[in-house]
Amino acid sequence: MSNDIFGESLGEFIREKRQRAELSLRKLAELADVSSVYLSQIEGGLRRPSADIMQKIAKGLQLSAETLYVRAGLLDEERSGTTEAVIMSDPRLSDAQRNALLTILRSFLADNAPDGPSGDTSR
Repeated sequence: MSNDIFGESLGEFIREKRQRAELSLRKLAELADVSSVYLSQIEGGLRRPSADIMQKIAKGLQLSAETLYVRAGLLDEERSGTTEAVIMSDPRLSDAQRNALLTILRSFLADNAPDGPSGDTSR
């Protein structure tokens, strides 16, 4: 069981991937353009990185950002590679903008579901 207070072992996952890539904490921090102290706190489960930081870490680890988003619970595994994943991985958007777009997208998808948002099949 993980001691990660933000969910299932995002920090441990990052640490494991970093160690498998034979990168020191300091080297990954440099590649991801974050401080080594902050990266250490993420790996220890003390901090939860933003989507932007996860994208930088993923790039440093040569992983897809979606892999970290799924691990962090920001993206459903079955939605990886979809419009949600594209929104989450766009570096031009802030976290607030990503969340707003995802809320709108999910609302549209619910409205377009076969039974509609309230079970209405008369559409």
